[in-house]
Amino acid sequence: MSLPASSYLQFTPDLNICRILNGMWQVSGGHGRIDTKSAIQSMFKYIDAGFNTWDLADHYGPAEDLIGEFRRQLAATRGQAALSHVQAFTKWVPRPGKMTRKIVEENINISLRRMDVESLDLLQFHWWEYKDNNYIYALKYMAELQTEGKIKHLALTNFDAKHLQIIIEAGIKIVSNQVQFSLVDRRPEVNMIQLCQQHSIKLFTYGSICGGLLSEKYLGKPEPRGLELTTISLKKYKNMIDAWGGWGLFQELLFTLKKIADKHGVSISNVAVRYVLDQPAVGGVIVGARLGISEHLEDNAKVFNLALDGEDLNLINAVSIQSRDLYQSIGDCGDEYRR
Repeated sequence: MSLPASSYLQFTPDLNICRILNGMWQVSGGHGRIDTKSAIQSMFKYIDAGFNTWDLADHYGPAEDLIGEFRRQLAATRGQAALSHVQAFTKWVPRPGKMTRKIVEENINISLRRMDVESLDLLQFHWWEYKDNNYIYALKYMAELQTEGKIKHLALTNFDAKHLQIIIEAGIKIVSNQVQFSLVDRRPEVNMIQLCQQHSIKLFTYGSICGGLLSEKYLGKPEPRGLELTTISLKKYKNMIDAWGGWGLFQELLFTLKKIADKHGVSISNVAVRYVLDQPAVGGVIVGARLGISEHLEDNAKVFNLALDGEDLNLINAVSIQSRDLYQSIGDCGDEYRR
């Protein structure tokens, strides 16, 4: 299996990425036990299929260590040159508080060591408390480390438009912001997309298939509750569906997506991902990879040959217009983490 050229984006002058990123939140716990050997074998399958870009974080359990071991095995079996075709985007998620150059550098060094790299491809920064403006100091120290070569590019995770603007005005060069974006959660369409377009910032999106709920598996099925929600992703996005409009409206969305999917010979998840990929400023969609447990490589690849038309979008919007306004009830992107 090989992916078409449209599957890739020249994200920065030095990074050509796959527009479906392999999400490693699923190795952090709550998604099933991860066996290191099986996980590494699975990672080889991903890159051989063309899915060469990984999204992870310092707090995603062994994710950074898995990348480090994968890189070592890749270099040993295929040569050092093979490493240039693989990107791994990590995150730093510190507790709020005073930020010094020493604190920032020590944490960056941990990620460098765990991932076995000399420079981080992309460091995505998350901050829990906007009232604590030490996030600006943290970013300025990261910019210094970028100048020194420890970080290639700076990015954000779950920052809202207001604080992204503050960071831009502080003179810090940001290349992307990672936000939740799906057919259920369309909050980035309110302010975030326009701001990112103005400043040539890309969006990387997560939750775009609602942890697997946007799939045939839940079409026509009774509302799952309690122990039926077997992963933390399912619990999280079921709560988002409840806030958006409830299970009845979600079923209407699934039936609509199934109609569109059948028309194009693809899956419901393909339609959900394609919708987000087509939005302005979106650089890529993160799809969770349950390494060594389940793989959806062939299905994911179908996204890149799918083109939604005006009729499809009208059908989707006819359902969306019936939903509650999550921007009004929750706030801007990432506000759900800062209540």
